[in-house]
Amino acid sequence: MRYLIMMFCAVFVFAAPAAKAQDTDAIQSVISRQLAAFNDRDVDAAWTHASPMIQRLFGDPERFGSMVKNGYPMVWDNRDPQFLELRMVDGAPMQRVMIKDLNGDLHALDYKMIATSDGWQIDGVWLIALDLTT
Repeated sequence: MRYLIMMFCAVFVFAAPAAKAQDTDAIQSVISRQLAAFNDRDVDAAWTHASPMIQRLFGDPERFGSMVKNGYPMVWDNRDPQFLELRMVDGAPMQRVMIKDLNGDLHALDYKMIATSDGWQIDGVWLIALDLTT
Protein backbone atom coordinates (compact mmCIF):
# COMPACT_ATOMS: atom_id res chain seq x y z
CA MET A 1 0.00 0.00 0.00
CA ARG A 2 2.80 2.39 0.90
CA TYR A 3 4.46 1.63 -2.45
CA LEU A 4 1.21 2.49 -4.25
CA ILE A 5 0.93 5.83 -2.41
CA MET A 6 4.57 6.67 -3.22
CA MET A 7 3.98 5.85 -6.91
CA PHE A 8 0.87 8.04 -6.97
CA CYS A 9 2.78 10.94 -5.41
CA ALA A 10 5.65 10.51 -7.86
CA VAL A 11 3.29 10.48 -10.84
CA PHE A 12 1.48 13.57 -9.53
CA VAL A 13 4.71 15.50 -8.90
CA PHE A 14 6.18 14.69 -12.32
CA ALA A 15 2.89 15.14 -14.21
CA ALA A 16 2.28 18.66 -12.90
CA PRO A 17 5.17 20.29 -14.82
CA ALA A 18 4.17 18.42 -17.98
CA ALA A 19 0.60 19.72 -17.72
CA LYS A 20 1.92 23.25 -17.22
CA ALA A 21 4.18 22.90 -20.26
CA GLN A 22 1.20 21.70 -22.30
CA ASP A 23 -0.85 24.67 -21.08
CA THR A 24 1.99 27.05 -21.90
CA ASP A 25 2.26 25.68 -25.44
CA ALA A 26 -1.51 25.85 -25.93
CA ILE A 27 -1.75 29.39 -24.55
CA GLN A 28 1.10 30.64 -26.72
CA SER A 29 -0.42 28.94 -29.75
CA VAL A 30 -3.76 30.74 -29.24
CA ILE A 31 -2.04 34.12 -28.90
CA SER A 32 0.15 33.43 -31.94
CA ARG A 33 -2.87 32.48 -34.04
CA GLN A 34 -4.73 35.63 -33.03
CA LEU A 35 -1.70 37.84 -33.79
CA ALA A 36 -1.33 36.17 -37.20
CA ALA A 37 -5.04 36.65 -37.88
CA PHE A 38 -4.76 40.38 -37.20
CA ASN A 39 -1.77 40.64 -39.54
CA ASP A 40 -3.83 38.80 -42.18
CA ARG A 41 -6.80 41.11 -41.48
CA ASP A 42 -8.86 38.01 -40.72
CA VAL A 43 -10.92 39.55 -37.91
CA ASP A 44 -13.32 36.59 -37.91
CA ALA A 45 -10.44 34.21 -37.09
CA ALA A 46 -9.06 36.59 -34.45
CA TRP A 47 -12.55 36.79 -32.92
CA THR A 48 -12.63 33.01 -32.35
CA HIS A 49 -9.72 33.34 -29.89
CA ALA A 50 -11.55 35.92 -27.76
CA SER A 51 -13.32 34.67 -24.65
CA PRO A 52 -17.10 34.65 -24.34
CA MET A 53 -16.85 37.73 -22.06
CA ILE A 54 -14.90 39.67 -24.72
CA GLN A 55 -17.33 38.55 -27.40
CA ARG A 56 -20.31 39.71 -25.31
CA LEU A 57 -18.57 43.03 -24.64
CA PHE A 58 -18.00 43.82 -28.33
CA GLY A 59 -20.92 41.96 -29.86
CA ASP A 60 -19.42 41.14 -33.25
CA PRO A 61 -16.06 40.68 -35.00
CA GLU A 62 -16.22 44.04 -36.77
CA ARG A 63 -16.49 46.07 -33.55
CA PHE A 64 -13.82 43.91 -31.97
CA GLY A 65 -11.48 44.46 -34.94
CA SER A 66 -12.12 48.20 -34.89
CA MET A 67 -11.24 48.35 -31.18
CA VAL A 68 -7.97 46.49 -31.77
CA LYS A 69 -7.05 48.58 -34.82
CA ASN A 70 -7.68 51.88 -32.99
CA GLY A 71 -6.73 50.95 -29.43
CA TYR A 72 -3.93 48.43 -29.97
CA PRO A 73 -2.24 49.35 -33.28
CA MET A 74 0.85 47.36 -32.24
CA VAL A 75 -1.35 44.24 -32.11
CA TRP A 76 -3.17 45.07 -35.35
CA ASP A 77 0.21 45.33 -37.14
CA ASN A 78 2.52 43.16 -35.05
CA ARG A 79 5.97 41.80 -35.77
CA ASP A 80 8.31 39.31 -34.08
CA PRO A 81 6.22 38.21 -31.09
CA GLN A 82 8.38 36.92 -28.23
CA PHE A 83 6.79 35.05 -25.35
CA LEU A 84 8.13 35.99 -21.95
CA GLU A 85 6.92 34.74 -18.57
CA LEU A 86 3.65 32.98 -17.96
CA ARG A 87 2.44 33.61 -14.43
CA MET A 88 -0.71 33.26 -12.39
CA VAL A 89 -2.52 36.48 -11.41
CA ASP A 90 -5.60 36.15 -9.22
CA GLY A 91 -5.91 32.52 -10.29
CA ALA A 92 -5.74 33.21 -14.04
CA PRO A 93 -2.80 32.59 -16.38
CA MET A 94 -1.22 35.83 -17.60
CA GLN A 95 1.16 35.54 -20.57
CA ARG A 96 3.57 38.42 -21.19
CA VAL A 97 4.31 38.99 -24.89
CA MET A 98 6.82 41.38 -26.43
CA ILE A 99 5.99 42.55 -29.96
CA LYS A 100 7.24 45.13 -32.41
CA ASP A 101 5.00 47.56 -34.23
CA LEU A 102 5.42 48.66 -37.85
CA ASN A 103 8.11 51.18 -36.81
CA GLY A 104 10.10 48.52 -34.98
CA ASP A 105 9.20 49.91 -31.54
CA LEU A 106 8.87 47.33 -28.76
CA HIS A 107 5.67 46.85 -26.77
CA ALA A 108 4.92 44.51 -23.88
CA LEU A 109 1.43 43.16 -23.38
CA ASP A 110 -0.12 40.91 -20.79
CA TYR A 111 -2.66 38.42 -22.12
CA LYS A 112 -5.12 37.10 -19.55
CA MET A 113 -6.20 33.61 -20.52
CA ILE A 114 -9.24 31.54 -19.60
CA ALA A 115 -9.88 27.84 -20.08
CA THR A 116 -13.19 27.23 -21.84
CA SER A 117 -14.94 24.23 -23.35
CA ASP A 118 -13.37 25.37 -26.65
CA GLY A 119 -9.86 25.42 -25.14
CA TRP A 120 -7.81 28.42 -24.05
CA GLN A 121 -9.15 31.84 -25.03
CA ILE A 122 -7.99 35.41 -24.53
CA ASP A 123 -9.94 37.14 -21.75
CA GLY A 124 -8.18 40.53 -21.81
CA VAL A 125 -5.03 42.31 -22.97
CA TRP A 126 -3.14 45.07 -21.18
CA LEU A 127 -0.36 47.22 -22.55
CA ILE A 128 2.57 47.30 -20.11
CA ALA A 129 4.74 50.40 -19.86
CA LEU A 130 8.36 49.68 -20.74
CA ASP A 131 11.28 51.52 -19.21
CA LEU A 132 13.95 51.26 -21.89
CA THR A 133 16.14 53.98 -20.40
CA THR A 134 18.06 51.64 -18.08
